[in-house]
Amino acid sequence: MPFKLEIMARPNRNEPKVPIAISEGAAQLRSLRISSPTISFIVVIVLGGFIVSGDVAAYINQRREIALAEQAIVDAQQQVEQMERERDRWQDPIYIRAQARNRLYYVLPGEVSYLVMDNGTLDFSDTSGTVGELLAQKRATDDISLEVSAASENWVDSMIESVLRSALDLPTEPAVEEEAVAEETK
Repeated sequence: MPFKLEIMARPNRNEPKVPIAISEGAAQLRSLRISSPTISFIVVIVLGGFIVSGDVAAYINQRREIALAEQAIVDAQQQVEQMERERDRWQDPIYIRAQARNRLYYVLPGEVSYLVMDNGTLDFSDTSGTVGELLAQKRATDDISLEVSAASENWVDSMIESVLRSALDLPTEPAVEEEAVAEETK
């Protein structure tokens, strides 16, 4: 049960006092006397808070931007260090040789290189002109030849003929005319 304070109320001084029940908070509020200097002080504090709040928000935003810039600098320095380590690795001939073997499949003279392809990872439905397409075409054909078939032409003779033609044949007349037209337009 809340504390009740009874105050005697009387409309006129001549009438007898009648008790009225009020709560404890209301009693404390009545006992509090707010003067004009107290109100002025509270108003000055509130206005000061509003005035300073913009500067405080700007300060906090600037500190956050500074922290982000410092973090970006640290990240950039780490990337530079990593790139320097990578550059130093590429100065080592052994590392270069290892990269050539792994990436370009280079081998030393006298070595034999074998490329093992995992059949489970190949996409046989690929039709983009890659190894997958070739394997898909080979898989789709049921023709298996038991005989060795000979080529209709000797490839060595064809290669020698191609080299000699490129070295000895003179250009045809339409090509000479195209060159003359090209020179006139310049």
